[in-house]
Amino acid sequence: MRVPVLIVGGGYAGLSAATMLAWRGVPVLLVERHASTSLQPKAFGVNMRAMELLRPVPGLEKELSGIWQGIGDSMRIAVASSLTDPEPNVLFDTGAVPFPTHLSPAPDLGAPQAEVERVLRAKAEELGADLRFSTEFVSLEQDDDGVTALIRAEDGTETTVLADYVIAADGYRSRLRNQLGIPTSGRGVLNHLQAIMFDADLSTLVNEREVTLWYLQRPEFTGVFITGTGVGAHVLGVTYEGEPDPDFEKLVRLGVGVPDLDVTVLDTTTFPTAHVLADRYREGRVFLAGDAAHTMPPTGGQGGSTALQDGCDLAWRLWLVITGQAGPRFLDSYDAERRPIGKLTADAQLANLGFRMPPAQRVDYPAPLEDPFAALLGYRYHSFAILAEPGDGGSLLEDPRTPNGRPGGRAAHVVLDWDGRQISTHDLFGSGFVLLAGPYGQAWVDAGRAVRDQLGLRLAPHRIGGELLDVDEVWLERYGVSKSGAVLVRPDGFVAWRSPGADLDPAGTLERVLLQILALW
Repeated sequence: MRVPVLIVGGGYAGLSAATMLAWRGVPVLLVERHASTSLQPKAFGVNMRAMELLRPVPGLEKELSGIWQGIGDSMRIAVASSLTDPEPNVLFDTGAVPFPTHLSPAPDLGAPQAEVERVLRAKAEELGADLRFSTEFVSLEQDDDGVTALIRAEDGTETTVLADYVIAADGYRSRLRNQLGIPTSGRGVLNHLQAIMFDADLSTLVNEREVTLWYLQRPEFTGVFITGTGVGAHVLGVTYEGEPDPDFEKLVRLGVGVPDLDVTVLDTTTFPTAHVLADRYREGRVFLAGDAAHTMPPTGGQGGSTALQDGCDLAWRLWLVITGQAGPRFLDSYDAERRPIGKLTADAQLANLGFRMPPAQRVDYPAPLEDPFAALLGYRYHSFAILAEPGDGGSLLEDPRTPNGRPGGRAAHVVLDWDGRQISTHDLFGSGFVLLAGPYGQAWVDAGRAVRDQLGLRLAPHRIGGELLDVDEVWLERYGVSKSGAVLVRPDGFVAWRSPGADLDPAGTLERVLLQILALW
């Protein structure tokens, strides 16, 4: 069989890529060796940035938000000796410090990976993606014309798949990464974690509609306890060396702090806590995503969201190339842009591990981020697909609370009025490029239409002050242009280029900019 994109792995990276490719009309085949999506809660939470990338798909934001609405109203994270510790060291409390929701139209979603995967799988299949569970990837060969891969179904039937591109989203052990010989760096395996999913009456210990995440520091073990995830059970993660302790009930009672607690164990699994970074994200026509690209400790909760962002990011880039809107070299921008962010996030979570789960603490661990929130919404990209301005020092982070519109940064959320309906600037992003011009920038709008037609590019030009009204009169400041200027925003909501003011030849300038960004020279 032949398909434009083959995805290996049905976790966050693979499912998000499949969903976003199918939504854009790109046929995709996903194979996953397990029989279904995750049963354990696994990663918890989807951050605003990942939600911004997913929300253009009709109905998806509502369905994902429904998971959190069914679970709770708040979340607390603390370091403690047990769930009954009378003086936990509270690190995060949404009830006390609400998230700065004014910076994004997307919610910060508290939801377990198991439920998010279920929704993504259903949406991908609804959109036409071919998802095959209980099917394993065997091998591949590639050349300048494409990839020939062998997959094997549960009954032993083997199928040859011809694909233009492959996404390796097959986890931290990534068979594809190993077969391709892509080297890795990082601290490697740090310890092993035993996850115990159990049922017990904790109604007197936790709030009914609150997610409780406790990092446990005990003489017997370090670990993590989480309840209120909406999967109908609680989870205790226990670090171990050698062989895991088979007395699950004992471990749960220690973690909860109730010696005679009635416990029913529902499921157990083991996995390593690791810090492994692929030295490159691309090998020919194969691209690494998720844990195959960056395995990170769970301390900080950004591993899942980073994997989701990888999948979404690959989807729009592959779509542009497969449909001829960008040249094949455009795909090099994926490694250039996403790999530094993968390392930044993995290092930040490694730093958290040293603080939250001793004895993992090491003197040579990375220093914690001064502003963790900047890494959520304020990370920046640098590649040929971003036209940097003079004086740009190449910083990886900026403060999203004071957006400036510089190329390489995330386009700011601004409330707009469109025919009496309030929307966000982010409601314009996702399905193609967007050119936003100032109130006196009609020449840029006309140029956008002309260049769009000339290049056969999905590009929507808009004038702020025309059909779109700036409700709070902050667009010029947050995008850093004058009333005659214009800003080019990519499908991922990042600023690719801007002109602070008018131009004598707006169509010629815009054409040169897009040819460079899209590697069409």
